[in-house]
Amino acid sequence: MPENNPRPDEAAQLEGSSVSDAASRDAVLSPATAAVGSSGLVPAEKPGRFANLKSFRRDQMWSYFGPAFVASVAYIDPGNFSTNILGGSQFGYRLLWVLLWSNAMAILIQYLSAKLGIVTGRTLPQNCRKHFSKRTSVFLWVCAEISAVATDLAEFLGAAMGLDLLIGPALLAHGLSHTTALFISAAISTALVFAILALDLAGYQWLERGIMGFVGIIGLCYGFEVFLVHPDWQKAFYHTLLPTFDHGAMKESVYAAVGMLGATVMPHVIYLHSALVQPRLKTLAPPPPKRILPAIVREYLRYELVDVFVAMNGAWIINSAMIVMAAATMFRGPSYSPTIQDAFHTLAPLLGRGAAVVFAVALLCSGLSSSTVGVMAGQVIIEGFLEIKFPIFLRRFITVVPALIVMGAGWDPLRILNDSQVLLSFTLPAALIPLLLLTARRDVMGEFVSAIRTSVTGWVVAGIIVALNVVLVVQLAMG
Repeated sequence: MPENNPRPDEAAQLEGSSVSDAASRDAVLSPATAAVGSSGLVPAEKPGRFANLKSFRRDQMWSYFGPAFVASVAYIDPGNFSTNILGGSQFGYRLLWVLLWSNAMAILIQYLSAKLGIVTGRTLPQNCRKHFSKRTSVFLWVCAEISAVATDLAEFLGAAMGLDLLIGPALLAHGLSHTTALFISAAISTALVFAILALDLAGYQWLERGIMGFVGIIGLCYGFEVFLVHPDWQKAFYHTLLPTFDHGAMKESVYAAVGMLGATVMPHVIYLHSALVQPRLKTLAPPPPKRILPAIVREYLRYELVDVFVAMNGAWIINSAMIVMAAATMFRGPSYSPTIQDAFHTLAPLLGRGAAVVFAVALLCSGLSSSTVGVMAGQVIIEGFLEIKFPIFLRRFITVVPALIVMGAGWDPLRILNDSQVLLSFTLPAALIPLLLLTARRDVMGEFVSAIRTSVTGWVVAGIIVALNVVLVVQLAMG
C-alpha cells in the first residue's frame, strides 16, 4: 500500500466512494450485482458472506493490519492494569475465564464497528447524525464526549503514573515533593503524546505502526514477567476454560469479574474503529462518480476480520499475563486490595529491580498509547456528530488541562482512574446500541446487513455488558 495516504481526519468523509451512497451515483457493477435502494447493492445471486476465502494473499493481508491493533490499545490500558492486578492478587487464576469471554465479546463489537465504517464509508458518529433524529444525536454526542473525556483523563493519568514510577525516586531524591514529581511526570507525558500524534503528519500508517510498537513492547514486558514468575500453568489453563467464582467470597469475586469486564469493553474505541478503516477504504475507491465494487468491500471485510481476530487475541494474551503475574506473585486472598504502585514495589524484592522497571515501562507504554488513542477517538466523535473540523493537537491540549489540574492539586490519580471506569459504564450503551441498530438496518448496510444470528448475539452481548456494568456501579455505591 502506498505510504502517502490521507490521514484519518482527512478520510472521515468518503464522498463518492461509499457503498451506502451508491444509488445516487453512476455505478460500476459486476455482472452479478445491481444498484437497488438507497443503501447499496443487492446481489442477483448472493454469494456466501465470506466466499472465496482461498483468495487471501499474505502480502496484501499485512497491509491491512493496523486499525484493530490501534483499537486493541483500549483493552490493555491502565484501567486493565488496575483491575487485572486486583483480580489476580485476590483470587489467583480463578477469574481468567472472564478475560476469555470478554475477548469474544470484544471481537464481535470491534468487527461490527469496522464493518459499519467500511460498508457505509462513514464513522459511527456520522451515521448516528445521518440516521437518527437531531435530539437523539445530541444525546448520543453528549454521552460520547463524556466517555472520551473520562477515558482520556484516565489514560493520561496512567501514563503519568508509569513515568513517575521510573523517574519519581530520582526527583524525590532532589528534594521535590511527590505532588511536584507527579506533575513533572504528567508534563513529560504530555510532550510524549504530542510527539506520538505528530506521526500522523507522515501518514496514517506511521501512527498505526507507532502504536503497534507500543503494543509489542507491552507484550514483551509481560512475557518477560511471566517467564520470571514460573506460574502454575495447569491452574491457569483450567480456570481459563472453566468459569468459576470464589464461593467463600462470592460478592468480592463477582465485583472483581465485573470490574475486569468493564475495563475491557470501552465505548470510545467503538466510535474510533469505524474511522480507523476509512483511509484504506479511500485508497480502494475509484475516481467519482464511480464507486467501490461490492466484491472489494467484501474482500476488505475479510481482511479486517483477520485484523480484529489477531489484535483482540493479542490483547487477551497480554491481559491474561497480567493476571498470571499477579496470581503468581501477589495472591493474598479477597481481603487484599493492592494498587498499581503496590505491584511495582512488590516485584522488586521478589524478582529484582529489573522486573519492577519492566512493569513500569509496560504501564508507561500502555498509558501513552491509550492516551493517544483516546485523543483520536475524541476527534472522531466531535467531527462526526457536529460535522466540523477539529485539530487533533487542540483536542490534546484541551484534555490535558484537567489532568494537570488533578496532578497539581495533589488528588489521588488512582482514585480518579478507577472512578472514570465507573463513569464509562453509564456511557457504554450509547455506543453499543446505535452500532447494533445501524448494522441491522438494510437501508444502511445494504447486502452487508448483519445476519439475524449476528444481531441476536450482539444484543445478548450488549445486555450482558450493560447488566454487569450496572452491577459494578451498584456495588460501588453500596461500598
